[in-house]
Amino acid sequence: METLTPKRKQILDFVAAFIRERGYAPSVRDVAVGADMASSNAAHFHLDILEKQGYIKRARDISRGIALTGQYGDAGSIPVLGTIAAGQPIPVPSADAWSVVPEDTVRLPEDLTGSLENIYALRVKGTSMIDSMIDDGDIVLMQPATTVENGEVAAVWLKDRQEVTLKKIYRERGRICLKPANKQMKPIYCKPDDVEIQGKVVAVLRKFTR
Repeated sequence: METLTPKRKQILDFVAAFIRERGYAPSVRDVAVGADMASSNAAHFHLDILEKQGYIKRARDISRGIALTGQYGDAGSIPVLGTIAAGQPIPVPSADAWSVVPEDTVRLPEDLTGSLENIYALRVKGTSMIDSMIDDGDIVLMQPATTVENGEVAAVWLKDRQEVTLKKIYRERGRICLKPANKQMKPIYCKPDDVEIQGKVVAVLRKFTR
């Protein structure tokens, strides 16, 4: 890694202390205030350089998406951003539902997610995906994505319903099929313009005691 300037070391020290004390990452505005910078733009500038130097990773589509690496952070700490429905969709306030302060974190061995970046976690509510080994109370590890292959399991924002759900995605002529992995439940059919993919499932943490 490249040598740190005093200002960038101050930023890293602030981020590390913030995460240690509060359990979640600071926002860019928090960094600007905490590291005595004049604006969020100045914080963005230094954070971009720190990311290029390998000191941090950033999930730009997630608020507070700063993760420390190497000597400054724990690469196995994944933010838990909320709950997602594996059943009937759960109403949420807005399309920015995932841009929230993490509720918790989970610690994972680094080889579980391999070289994937910006991984986050969601708790599962419902049983519509049980045939894909995703049950009520499990935690799914998600990678941010705006498109997935047919048959992949994804977190989907339903714009017309203002709801979010976890389903298998299938593209059909003129519509999107959101298919449960539970024979007792029916698929949801949507217009393509009403579907926004938020991320895809890359791993499942099973809760054995229910």
